[in-house]
Amino acid sequence: MRRNGFATFMLVLLVAFVSNAQSNLLNATKPSEIGKKTKEQLAIDNDKPLEYGFIDDRDIMWSKTVWEYIDLNERINLPYYYPIDTVSVDKDRRSLFDTLLRGIKSGDISEVYDDSYFTTKLSKKEVIAKLARVDTTDAGIDELNAGNGNIEEYIDRIDLTAQDIEGYKIKGLWYFDKRQGELKYRLLAIAPVAPDVQLMGRDDVGLSEKLALFWVFYPSARNTLHKMKVFNQKNSAYPISYDHLLNARRFSYIIYREENMYGNRDVTEYVKGNALFQVLASEKIKNVIRNKELDMWNY
Repeated sequence: MRRNGFATFMLVLLVAFVSNAQSNLLNATKPSEIGKKTKEQLAIDNDKPLEYGFIDDRDIMWSKTVWEYIDLNERINLPYYYPIDTVSVDKDRRSLFDTLLRGIKSGDISEVYDDSYFTTKLSKKEVIAKLARVDTTDAGIDELNAGNGNIEEYIDRIDLTAQDIEGYKIKGLWYFDKRQGELKYRLLAIAPVAPDVQLMGRDDVGLSEKLALFWVFYPSARNTLHKMKVFNQKNSAYPISYDHLLNARRFSYIIYREENMYGNRDVTEYVKGNALFQVLASEKIKNVIRNKELDMWNY
């Protein structure tokens, strides 16, 4: 009986995946029907993020908060960067930045902050303002001084787009669950990293610093990230969601900060001027965390 119940569950799960992958493409009689599921498909559709289990504080034997950087120049991280052109692709395929920004604009993602400690909350208008710069040319200033208020043609606007995103900073917690007897990870926050828009395109300054534009409290954004699918190069019939990719830690990263008694200082603050030693310091932190589970079982 138990075996039959498990087989039924797997069959329903498989049908749900297939129905989601097809999106009624093969059954549509006109383009407007593509992506619209039938009543039968909606009835068995349980396509939602896998809920996090409740973790009691007393069950955490050990924990460490770390901050990591995902470089979009690395090939394994490209699924988070593309597509940057949203005109020539389906509406359900967007980059991670566009997905986050769309969720913020629609109100689906409201837990947005100015830092990774969640001290200053940002409104939708404040987030949008951080992504653009408006300049008035010298000719426009002359027109204003002459009393002409219509200077739209003399205003330059620069907007940050998905093409400008160079990486992501994430904050997460590694912890040892004594009930499960294993080391686990929980993603807490994510932030897109891009050049300072206030310095982009200016000839009077050098290369601008890479800044975290805003921090999104990750658990509040899981539904939005699960709805947007990532292209699966091995099998396009089974797309993967951003939520699945991030929770499965399918990315290349480097630890740039860990919680410590020095005010959670970055690795670059105590290993200065040598990129190789900074990478080695990051790998040391990674190895300490990786070996923690083994150390728990040694007596």
